[in-house]
Amino acid sequence: MVGREPLAPLGAAGRLELWLVVHGASIGRPATSLGTCLATRIATRRRVPYPVPMATGERIEVARAAGGSAVIELLAGDITTVSVDAIVNAANEPLAGGGGVDGAIHHAAGPELMAELRARYRGCPTGGAVITASGRLADHGVKWVVHAVGPIWRGGGRAEAELLASAYAKALHLADQAGAHSVAFPAISAGVYGYPLDDAAAVALRSVREGLAGVHTVDRVVFVLFDSDVMHSFERALAEMTAEA
Repeated sequence: MVGREPLAPLGAAGRLELWLVVHGASIGRPATSLGTCLATRIATRRRVPYPVPMATGERIEVARAAGGSAVIELLAGDITTVSVDAIVNAANEPLAGGGGVDGAIHHAAGPELMAELRARYRGCPTGGAVITASGRLADHGVKWVVHAVGPIWRGGGRAEAELLASAYAKALHLADQAGAHSVAFPAISAGVYGYPLDDAAAVALRSVREGLAGVHTVDRVVFVLFDSDVMHSFERALAEMTAEA
């Protein structure tokens, strides 16, 4: 049973939040939408953001060595519905699909995505990334899906920060090499992989900011975030980064 709460008032960041309340989510059942995927991951919280992209107004500009500037933005919603050239998937090492954002992207892209992964790759190491066409997401203007493998959080002493930064950097590099002008990222490793949210946000934003300095085609990066806690962590990290600039 799925119910819809009324519109919440504007929060401190001026963001309108609309929620779905998920009752009786069953762990391990096939997901048919991002909301269902997320419900299986955070069933104990019982609240899942309604998958309608909503801009927060939070953004920062980054100078590019190739000339001009690029922008980093935060967006609340479903990454599979955002209009960009390339979507980054939070993949696993076997590139076998999964739950959460990974499952939602595979569902939206259709079986063509998995078929190409199996034909071209034999997995991907943690900290790495591979690129494919976008399957049925091409109907929405998406040209590529970049599959980036972030680390599982094991306490912080196993090079998790370096591996997470590498996953972001390699994904951005692949998208730039392919010719993408706009790229959407999820919060890699911030879901079932257990990476602390504030740390994950700081690594993500710094890695992408550093990577944008050396790109040639990418001029817009959007972090599409599914959960209010994740969004708040990214807002704090972005504010701190802006204050340092």
